Amino acid sequence: MNRQWILAGALIAATVPAKAQVVLDLSQITCGQYLAAGEDDKLFISAWLGGYFSAAANRPAIDVRYLRRNHEVIGKYCERNKGTTLMSAVAKKAE
Repeated sequence: MNRQWILAGALIAATVPAKAQVVLDLSQITCGQYLAAGEDDKLFISAWLGGYFSAAANRPAIDVRYLRRNHEVIGKYCERNKGTTLMSAVAKKAE
């Protein structure tokens, strides 16, 4: 009986697709690459950047009311500065 459970477990494990790891180096992403990303990806990146810069300013909270606004501001800036890295663009707009 134990042998059947082990075999069943092995079969189930073999049929579950492995998830690929994806690593994004956000310090290397340009505004042009950001603009070419899908809307969901851009919102995810914007949220991550909001958290990153909030932590850098020693602010433990993120005001979600500003996520969409900041996403739009950065998008407009990036339209004019496609070769700039996204991190630089956010830092410049935060000044």
